[in-house]
Amino acid sequence: MAAPSTRSTSPKGTPVQHSLLRRRPSVIPGFGVTLGLTLFWLALIVLVPLAGLAIKSAELTPTQIYNILTSRRVAHALGLSFGLSALAAVINLIFGTILAWVLVRYRFWGRGIADALVDIPFALPTAVAGIALTDLYGPNGLLGSALGQIGIKVAFTPLGILIALIFIGLPFVVRTVQPVLMELSAEVEEAAATLGASRWQVIRRVIAPTIIPALLTGAALSFARGVGEYGSVIFIAGNLPNVSEIAPLLIVIKLEEFKYADATAIALAMLIAAFLLLLPINWLQRWSDRRTRRA
Repeated sequence: MAAPSTRSTSPKGTPVQHSLLRRRPSVIPGFGVTLGLTLFWLALIVLVPLAGLAIKSAELTPTQIYNILTSRRVAHALGLSFGLSALAAVINLIFGTILAWVLVRYRFWGRGIADALVDIPFALPTAVAGIALTDLYGPNGLLGSALGQIGIKVAFTPLGILIALIFIGLPFVVRTVQPVLMELSAEVEEAAATLGASRWQVIRRVIAPTIIPALLTGAALSFARGVGEYGSVIFIAGNLPNVSEIAPLLIVIKLEEFKYADATAIALAMLIAAFLLLLPINWLQRWSDRRTRRA
């Protein structure tokens, strides 16, 4: 006996597969509920505070915001935060790439320990990191006293802030570049060398095109983390106005002085900067994903 047909006829007489008429089940059970909970939680944690800042900012005129941001103390704090964060990101880009290369390409005793130490800034509370750096680079610290003998003062200066930003931003570069290097087989480099390519040509034509998206993403993440860093910086910075005072700390000071308009204007400037940073970071991540899929 022949099996029954799985096809039906449409109103126009065209056969239609029953399987096409069935709705494909969702991969995630209860998708509507989970999506609603996700959007609710996102709005509660992220959108509501941002909306509060936007509402408070609406009470200020553009002239007031401009006057606040261009005052000497605020302009110096913003310039210090963004300038030192950019410099720390460049330093992390260089040394983070070298560290990632060593961890991926070489085998040596203590490699696992060195690899684990990279994540210390992620796990260590920022206040603990700030206290440790202050003790180390302070006038009576192990490195601070030695540097002081040659006329270099680290703690309570912009140099101390730079060291703190390098410390907390280095893992972003290493952990972004390291997986890309692991996927880049050493046999490709050896094949290029066999074909007569010099070391510089191997780096420029084989390695660099592969890791550049990851390098830029790691540097951007390091920069973004440095701009908003607070706990690990305030101890070693010294917080001297117009010398070593960072923008996040200045917001706290303005709130303690009940100068809510000043705090709002500074926070608005940093919020806009954060959104402007998210755009290239997301674009770089998508660019890196496309290059990885093509490879």
